[in-house]
Amino acid sequence: MSNTSLSLGNLRAFAIVLVVGFHATLAYVVFKPEPLPLATPPYAWKAFPISDPTQWFGLDVLCAFPYVTLMQLMFFLSGLFVWPSLRRKGTATFVLDRLWRLGVPFILGVAVLMPVAHYPVYAVSALNPTWPDFWNQWLSVPFWHSGPLWFLWVLVAFDLAAAALYRFAPAIGERLAAYAARAADAPGRSFIVFAAAAALAYLPFAAFFRPWDWAQLGPFSFQPSLFAHYAVFFFAGLGIGAGGLETGLLRSDGVLARRWAMWTSVAAVSFVAWMLLTAVTLDDKPLGIGPLPQLNVVVNLVFALTAAATCFAFAGIFLRFATRRWAVADELSKNAYTIYLFHYLFVVWLQYALLALMLPAVVKAVIAFAAALLLSWAASVAAQRLLGHARKFGAALRPS
Repeated sequence: MSNTSLSLGNLRAFAIVLVVGFHATLAYVVFKPEPLPLATPPYAWKAFPISDPTQWFGLDVLCAFPYVTLMQLMFFLSGLFVWPSLRRKGTATFVLDRLWRLGVPFILGVAVLMPVAHYPVYAVSALNPTWPDFWNQWLSVPFWHSGPLWFLWVLVAFDLAAAALYRFAPAIGERLAAYAARAADAPGRSFIVFAAAAALAYLPFAAFFRPWDWAQLGPFSFQPSLFAHYAVFFFAGLGIGAGGLETGLLRSDGVLARRWAMWTSVAAVSFVAWMLLTAVTLDDKPLGIGPLPQLNVVVNLVFALTAAATCFAFAGIFLRFATRRWAVADELSKNAYTIYLFHYLFVVWLQYALLALMLPAVVKAVIAFAAALLLSWAASVAAQRLLGHARKFGAALRPS
């Protein structure tokens, strides 16, 4: 395995750890809405399923960074292997594979895992909680909450768009590949283009929607301000992957890796600037009527800059320092997708169980994170083994 592949595998492991840590910590932040019963608008439990009265402001700062950058990194990493997969499998096989691997788990997860995961939201305020009463309340809510599984259907949509591009306009993909290949020795110029595209995709929608606003069509939820922004990160990854991971921008001995400190500094400074500007402009008034509305555009620009710089920073750090194989990281990377599917169930139930314990917020967050990671990892391994046995059993039943 090449150094680049090892680095990206380790980065994938880091990303899933960050996902679990982010969700496990949200119950203990200071700035969160008051908890309300399951069927009571505005349904703040969609973002904060459990609101623990034990809290610490340091966790707000800790959660802010993945809030601004994590999903962009996830979409970027997801796009890296799309074009090579299309070349290898062809359009039809690629689409069927994506629908099976992402679409089916999304349907099953939304139908089964998400109701079970949100039972504690109901139980917190119910006098005599029962599953039938929970189910009645769940069905009375005017949407079917998908939790973090929204990422799967959006990724399917981006994959289908990539497949259509490959089928009907392959020259566009090859141009992206050629540009990405040329960017290997000039990451600074590529970053300017990347950050500008991320900002242009975000600013028009951010004028009408906040980053925490969600739209819902049945089980399909998404952030209106960020949908096109996420697409930029996905297709940036697609272009880099199409141009060659081993010879392009993500070359382990390339300029991006050698200048990791510069990208890390840009990401850190822009993130701090975003937090300070957000603190100045944020209030409870309608969008654009804050105390300093003229800063809204600046805040949104810095938001996009932070996300783009963080992708470059993490890529540079892992290309420079994470080119070794680590057994734990290998297993985490291998199980990252299924851990993502299961982790929210364990996070919410653990936060619910910890409500009764008199412990500091940081201790509760660490317990919820560590236990959720281990339990979802174990569930991932068990599910993959079960699926492997099912495939062998199915193969044995086929006529020879």
